[in-house]
Amino acid sequence: MKKNIDILIIGFALFSMFFGAGNLIFPPYIGMTSGTGWLTSFLGFVIADIGIILLSINSVARAGSYQNVAGKAGKKFGLSLEFIMMLCLGPILVVPRTAATTFEMSIAPLFGSFNPIVFSIIFFAITFTLTVRPTKVMDIIGKFLTPILLIALIFLIGKGVISPIGDLKSLSHSDGLFATGLTQGYQTMDALGIGGVAALIMSSFFNKGYVDKKENASLTLKASLVAGCGLILVYGGLTYLGATVSTIYDQSISQTTLLINITHSLLGSTGTLLLGIVVAFACLTTAIGLTSVTAKYFEDVSNKKIKYEHIVTLICIFSAVVSNLGVDKIISIAVPILTVLYPVSIVLVLMSYFKNILTKNSTFKGAAYATLIISILTVLDSLGLNFNFVQSLPFAKLGFNWVLPAIIGGILGTLLFKDKVDTIGKKIS
Repeated sequence: MKKNIDILIIGFALFSMFFGAGNLIFPPYIGMTSGTGWLTSFLGFVIADIGIILLSINSVARAGSYQNVAGKAGKKFGLSLEFIMMLCLGPILVVPRTAATTFEMSIAPLFGSFNPIVFSIIFFAITFTLTVRPTKVMDIIGKFLTPILLIALIFLIGKGVISPIGDLKSLSHSDGLFATGLTQGYQTMDALGIGGVAALIMSSFFNKGYVDKKENASLTLKASLVAGCGLILVYGGLTYLGATVSTIYDQSISQTTLLINITHSLLGSTGTLLLGIVVAFACLTTAIGLTSVTAKYFEDVSNKKIKYEHIVTLICIFSAVVSNLGVDKIISIAVPILTVLYPVSIVLVLMSYFKNILTKNSTFKGAAYATLIISILTVLDSLGLNFNFVQSLPFAKLGFNWVLPAIIGGILGTLLFKDKVDTIGKKIS
């Protein structure tokens, strides 16, 4: 019984860490643009978002650490990749964005004249208070904050299901709906920094007395499945809400405005308040979880020479400053960086499932470096430099133009370079 409760609590906490305000706005827009075909788009979204999350967590849990996955492409490469990813996950991009989003979607609509600098100080003071004790982070989120978030979401979705705003738009064709959902799910980039997240889950189970590695890995997977089920239900409900306004709005409406209009149509002025609560708790739980993940990672990297509490303090201060740049500016900085890092991480995670077949590190190196090169060229092309051939590669429209180069790179790495048979996977298995 205790084990099931622990799985549920940590699963709830994991749900909240992934369910940030950015994810709140994707599903309604997908539903609105899909109409009666919303289930098809939703399936693509689930596969590219939740599917990658679950595969990544399971891979890291089985391997014991993210470095046992990424390190197959080279120790320095793996460490560099994870280091940059954790900086992005923490003070540079994701954590500051939670405060900026909360201010723009929760505080500004309700208290228009509130000072953003003062708000950022309050937001990160709360984050610091609830994060500074690492052993309590998952319990604080899972026991107290997530239930409030879920209740608010269930109330909003339930109202929209019982009393739909409008009819679902019938589409003359359904081509591309699955691809649209797939693209949107991939662009959430939720599995970024999954190594740190998985480490926090495993550490939380360890602190609860589950010290056996196989049992710990099994419980980590079960907790991630709880989170995955929660995300599927909530995303499904929000996608349906979007589908109910498919005859009212067109694709020119912004995702944020669409969500605000849906909540206002369902609940009037109360909807604005409820949305503010949902966004605030979604962002706060994400900020707490990711601040803890990042601080724990850098404490371990420094061999505990830098204390967890000091790192949490630095992250909160730095994030408070960056958050005042605003959501749009932070996103504009984030997109090119994440576009480079995310595909490489996915390639290494997927390849780890075939460790008994892909036994040479040179295979991982070839695939990882090929993916990195294509990802960098894709970003440079988006910035106006002439590398438009990357948009002609297979699956480019879905954001997967790195797939074929990764396969070719892996094959070339295997054929052209000789190295020792990988022993990491054998030690683990």
